[in-house]
Amino acid sequence: METVLVGAVLALILALNPPPPPPRAAPEPVKVQPEPVKAPPKRANAVPELVVVLPSADGHVGTVVVERDGEQVVLNQAYASSRIAGTSGPKVVKLPEPEVRQVFADTLTALPERPLNFLLYFVRGTDVLADDSKGELGRMLEEVSRRNAPDVLVVGHTDTVGAPGRNDKLSLLRAQRVKTDLVRKGIAASRVQASGRGEREPIVQTADGVDEPRNRRVEISVR
Repeated sequence: METVLVGAVLALILALNPPPPPPRAAPEPVKVQPEPVKAPPKRANAVPELVVVLPSADGHVGTVVVERDGEQVVLNQAYASSRIAGTSGPKVVKLPEPEVRQVFADTLTALPERPLNFLLYFVRGTDVLADDSKGELGRMLEEVSRRNAPDVLVVGHTDTVGAPGRNDKLSLLRAQRVKTDLVRKGIAASRVQASGRGEREPIVQTADGVDEPRNRRVEISVR
């Protein structure tokens, strides 16, 4: 009887305190494959390109930004240039003016002449040129005659001395006088347009009846 009780007690102890499970095998480490390193994309061969900054007639130089594949160069000096060739990025080079004119000879020849503007002043109440404008008249005539088939716009103006109707006529007379000088120089009359604006567009704002030499003028635009 005691043996049975001992066995029952041992069975009860084992039921209440089961033996620990056997240890689990450690999981195999997960192998992470490194991502392959991507090589940078190869640049395609570029069409050869040359960009040059030309100064304006008065020497002013603008700014040009050349970009390729995120690379930028800034050109802000006269005859500064950017060359692109093959797979290289833009490179800044300053070219001599004679070389620029040789390389771009055809392009420069095809460009229209730059517009020019002239101012001539007149004696009060007349279409007689003021003495200090006679030299400017000669320079204007030489420049216009040098051009091939120029278009010339001549606009006359007056000051506020005199009646508006009289000033309309006087401003037109001044413009026509300049047109006559141009035609005598060999410019076709059909290429010169003359008009008068009277006292409507003064350079210097004045009251009525004010003698202002800077308003007694003719403006010439040449294209």
